[in-house]
Amino acid sequence: MKEITVYARAGQGAITTAVIVGGSYFKEDKFAYAFPHFGAARMGAPMNAFIRVDENPIRMRSKIYNPDYALVIDATLMKSQDVFSDTKDGGIVIINSGKEYELDKDNIKIFTIPANQIALEVIGRPLGNTAVLGAFAAISKEITIESLESAILERFKGEIGEKNAVCAHKGYQYALDLKANEN
Repeated sequence: MKEITVYARAGQGAITTAVIVGGSYFKEDKFAYAFPHFGAARMGAPMNAFIRVDENPIRMRSKIYNPDYALVIDATLMKSQDVFSDTKDGGIVIINSGKEYELDKDNIKIFTIPANQIALEVIGRPLGNTAVLGAFAAISKEITIESLESAILERFKGEIGEKNAVCAHKGYQYALDLKANEN
């Protein structure tokens, strides 16, 4: 079973992000279970959304404590949410940021992507979730960009769906370039 945690603030689309990821896995004939976790229900409050994925039906319903993948939609949550220490050994953290992050542990890979900047250019608003998801598809190889695009277009109709699909493709390409430069 693979586990993914989305770190965001209420109102930044963490639940939608989790639903799109789950839908992408579903399109690849996998079982997915996406659910939120938040405290005080107010805009801007830190929250998480979780996704579990497996080849078999998922019965576990608890919060995810040590994800394989961490998708950080709001980089201001890096310290308060303890993203690096929570991520599983060998895990991957994808951060929506133009800033580079370093870690004293060698067992977690960190990728940063200027997702909000991509979204500003394409959508006109700094909502980089789909660009982060594109990066996730490229880096993890867990889902294809085609499955992701299909899930995005199911969630968002019309022009906004098309623009979010473009953001995902730009995030995907950005991450492929990061991985190529890594070698």
